[in-house]
Amino acid sequence: MARTGQQMRMRTAKAMARDGSGTRAANTPGSGLGDKLRYRFDNSMSRGTPALIAWLSAATLLLILVFSLFVTLLDLRPEADGVPDGFLHELFYSLLHALDPGTIGGDDPTSWRFVLTMLALTVAGLFIVSALIGVIASGIDTKLADLRRGRSIVLERDHTVILGWSDSIYTIIRELILANESRHKPVIVILADRDKVEMEDEVKVKVPELRGTRVICRSGSPMDIDDLALSSHTSARSVILLAPESEDPDSEVIKTLLALTHGGEGGPNIVAEIRNPTNLEAARLVGADRTVLLDIRETVAKLVVQTSRQSGAAAVYTELFDYDGDEIYFLERHGLEAMTYAEALLAFEKASVIGLSEDGVPTLNPAGDTVVGNRTLVVVAEDDAGLEHETLAETRPDLDALGTVVGAEERATDAVLIGWNERAPIILRELDHYAAPGSSLTVVTSFGTPSVPHLDNIAVTVVAASTTDRGTLESYVVAGLDQVIVLCYSDHLAVQAADARTLVTLLHVRDILGRLDSATPVVSEMMDDRNRVLAQVAHIDDVVVSGEIVSLLVTQLSEDRRLEAVFGQLLGNDGSEIYLRPAEWYVQPGREVSYATVVAGAAARGETALGYKSGALAGDDVAFGVVVNPAKSRTFDVQPGDRVVVLADS
Repeated sequence: MARTGQQMRMRTAKAMARDGSGTRAANTPGSGLGDKLRYRFDNSMSRGTPALIAWLSAATLLLILVFSLFVTLLDLRPEADGVPDGFLHELFYSLLHALDPGTIGGDDPTSWRFVLTMLALTVAGLFIVSALIGVIASGIDTKLADLRRGRSIVLERDHTVILGWSDSIYTIIRELILANESRHKPVIVILADRDKVEMEDEVKVKVPELRGTRVICRSGSPMDIDDLALSSHTSARSVILLAPESEDPDSEVIKTLLALTHGGEGGPNIVAEIRNPTNLEAARLVGADRTVLLDIRETVAKLVVQTSRQSGAAAVYTELFDYDGDEIYFLERHGLEAMTYAEALLAFEKASVIGLSEDGVPTLNPAGDTVVGNRTLVVVAEDDAGLEHETLAETRPDLDALGTVVGAEERATDAVLIGWNERAPIILRELDHYAAPGSSLTVVTSFGTPSVPHLDNIAVTVVAASTTDRGTLESYVVAGLDQVIVLCYSDHLAVQAADARTLVTLLHVRDILGRLDSATPVVSEMMDDRNRVLAQVAHIDDVVVSGEIVSLLVTQLSEDRRLEAVFGQLLGNDGSEIYLRPAEWYVQPGREVSYATVVAGAAARGETALGYKSGALAGDDVAFGVVVNPAKSRTFDVQPGDRVVVLADS
């Protein structure tokens, strides 16, 4: 019987389900008016703060309307209350009771019905109005939080956009501030996948002096097209794309380039950092003609080699690459069309001509008899603002004081390279390019397995040993070395740990050379610019800070992409490069000569003078005693050991 009853119930349920007019059909969700109203109410509430304010405002108005009708229809207000009759007046006073609880204190206490009614209105108003105030306050807090997140579009034009974040960003901002001193209300916009407030706080700490430049931070991924639009990059003067500190930075850079160029041709100048040279070709395909790509690895390696060959070279490169002092500019209207290049070298008092540019292709240190004509001058000057009105030099060179010493022939060298990283193979190839046949190099490293490339002029010996061990260093840092290069272990250690090892090695190396009474130049590579000051304790000849020098180049290229070819010649193997050569090659020692005479002496040898290095200047707060682009009228007392900074082919 129980089984039969259960079967009957199941058949009945199935029949009701099949019946469109059954109970189940009648109770289908959404079929009732209450469900529909609740659904619409939920949809309106999902719109956020505006919907909440609208509903609470409507509730307040309804409350006032109901109580005004109640008081008016029942004639509750006392006649001696002093309030004019009429429904509109009652609405106004009901509004006051709902918004201000203190209003009830002025009611006539003789009519308790009226007082109790107003009290009820005041209590109800307290709940509704308090909720309304809370919602408004919460909405304002939410909006402020959104603003602090940095999700609003930047409405700027002719600004500089920095995409991404790394330790080099502070150097870039400082350089842009100096470059923007001649601009009206300059703006720097930073878009990075970081908290906006944190970015702003770090910039304030690291770059406290903005000198009129506004720095605006926005949070977002540079690889996202929608986030990228927050920076208004299409109306910017230039875009700087930093290589992120991630496992595959070049892939992120290339993806960001795709986002920047997806709109087609046209747009601001883009400067992008690439860490692995094998990704350069792919980046070029994406960036096309708008993008200048800076190979970080090769740039740093070439600079290490250039500075290791001659003491004081790092000061020259830093002076040319940063905006604090003298920089490289292009001068189109100069009035020197009829002069030869050799004559143009002596034309300006406070600007040094270093090359000519034709059809956008610069040539540094061309032949002295080249007629300037309509070519653009490549000059070194303090600022480009008044370059077109540069004062002509009045000082004439003393041709009787020119040097007559002939340069010595190259000889085989013996060097030591301490440490190893991904830039070391490039450094070896660059050293081999400048070395004479028969040269030797000893590599001493604690980490990694050095992969020595094929070299034509240098014989390389690899030693695996601790580079902070005094006994090991004494075995290889000996008298007669021509150069010592200390590289950081950036591939194996964190930044500070790598620099700490480098500093310990430098202290030992300099002390060993001091005991040997050796003048061997020591050049070091570091990652953090803050450790440069510590390296000065070890009396290092030159310190190349990887991140800083790349930041300087990136900033310069963002301001003028024509500098790409100039920097390529200065750091490359082809064309003219920077040398610090003995002063007696150009002017007679023991005499006081003007810088114009130094320039003429260099021109007589087919070279271009850039500056002067003297031990007498080192005490004047001048880096390594190097002065770049001195005035033509400035005089120097030529002493043994002084050097002239020149551009020369070899």
